[in-house]
Amino acid sequence: MDDRLMLVPLDAAYQESTFGGKAVGLGDAIRAGLRVPPGVALGAPLVDALADGRDDALAMLLDSKHIPSGRLAIRSSAIGEDSADASFAGQHATKLNVVRTRIPEAVRAVWESGRSDSALAYRQRKGLPATPRMGIVVQVLIEPVAAGVLFTRNPVTGADERMIEATWGLGEAVVNGMVVPDLFRLDAQGRLIEVTPGSKDVKVWYGDGEGTIEMPVAPELHSIPCLAPAVLDALHEMAERCRRVWGADLDIEWALGPDASVYLLQCRPITTLRSVAS
Repeated sequence: MDDRLMLVPLDAAYQESTFGGKAVGLGDAIRAGLRVPPGVALGAPLVDALADGRDDALAMLLDSKHIPSGRLAIRSSAIGEDSADASFAGQHATKLNVVRTRIPEAVRAVWESGRSDSALAYRQRKGLPATPRMGIVVQVLIEPVAAGVLFTRNPVTGADERMIEATWGLGEAVVNGMVVPDLFRLDAQGRLIEVTPGSKDVKVWYGDGEGTIEMPVAPELHSIPCLAPAVLDALHEMAERCRRVWGADLDIEWALGPDASVYLLQCRPITTLRSVAS
């Protein structure tokens, strides 16, 4: 077996040069006691070998005892992704509701997305190496009541406040602009400043097979805020813990599980603040 091929539990992902910033960041979160869906980190050499269809890489992946069972999310963790200078949000594919036996195909799709024309052009604009090195995160897919994003600083004005965008179901409906999400503004101490209900007529959910589908939301839930005060408190607490680990200005993806727990899905710097400051 090639000793460069590495697959480790997320809490053992330390080397950004091997596993990418997203995987190492999630590992940092777990080590700091934050609630993160369990999963594994695939190093860039293993991802390259899987994309090439190498038998030793496939055996290592499919035989691993660290990969959780159930519905899985396959996310990019490219070297240099989600840094203070380059977000790559929307550039790299995410595959949701993947079964274990189909992980190799999902890994290949994420690997290929890093080599799309738009992703390569983005790399060139940011002055990054032309050839991407792609780590990958494989995690349990939370079945969320609601999900969305949280900014620890207003990304438009730079104000010291927390901005939360949320919708029913999976957060991809927010990230992909499929709905007008609920908007919650909290002050720096977590007190509610403003609630602007959105228009949430659809949600992204699981299909019977792999992947996701759009489902209608009951009419009475379209404009009702999807987060209770206790959830806002939990999100503020999570944001403060993230700030202690990574710094002040963060873009956080989160999900509210069926057990009413808030899960951290990923955390990266807010890349728009530099342009705001200038």
